[in-house]
Amino acid sequence: MVEFKNVSMSYEKGHEVLKNISFKLEPGSMHFLTGPSGSGKTSLLKLIYLAQKPSYGEILMFNRDVAKVKREDLPALRRRIGVVFQDFRLLDHMSAVHNVALPLRIAGASFSEVSEHVEELLSWVGLGDKMNSNPTALSGGEKQRVAIARAVIRRPDIIVADEPTGNVDPKMAERLMYLFVELNKLGTTIVIATHDDALVAKVGAPRLHLIDGKLLQVKGSKEDISEFIENEGISR
Repeated sequence: MVEFKNVSMSYEKGHEVLKNISFKLEPGSMHFLTGPSGSGKTSLLKLIYLAQKPSYGEILMFNRDVAKVKREDLPALRRRIGVVFQDFRLLDHMSAVHNVALPLRIAGASFSEVSEHVEELLSWVGLGDKMNSNPTALSGGEKQRVAIARAVIRRPDIIVADEPTGNVDPKMAERLMYLFVELNKLGTTIVIATHDDALVAKVGAPRLHLIDGKLLQVKGSKEDISEFIENEGISR
């Protein structure tokens, strides 16, 4: 599904945000992306959902070298990736139900064809009474749930989520995480960036853990992460 080969990324000369990273995401796998603030999590997600290009190294998406994909072919590739942005990126002039339906409308479906499915999903995430509300009338947690519904509505091959439970209460966080787990069981590859160690431990999926731009792959053990930090001589 995704493979990084010796990937590094710099936003400015001499400052590497990501350092010589290599990993594979197998089809149908689920990973948490963890690490302290500033460790490079958002930058790694941007590379996965094709919003940035690496400074060095090779990225394969769906067995295609991203660097060799023609510009006109990129939109079709990106449509196979669902993204939950930390800042939501909803369209304020559209209601919640139309925001969620947008990926299906772009794919050519009429609203009448998809409205029932969209409404069912919004009800499931607790927004049955806010379907016709515009984002400006929603709380941060409500916007987050609309953003998640929009990312999953089309059942993409891979879903990338940046702190998807950061603006909701613990009960709703568990419910949303259950949605990701169920999608994963249906075959969707999932990558979730989070600071919530309790949710990571509860789900039990392996981690991609970043420290100072370096990557550690672990099965979720905080002890393994501490050992890596000590061995690498990295400050916390």
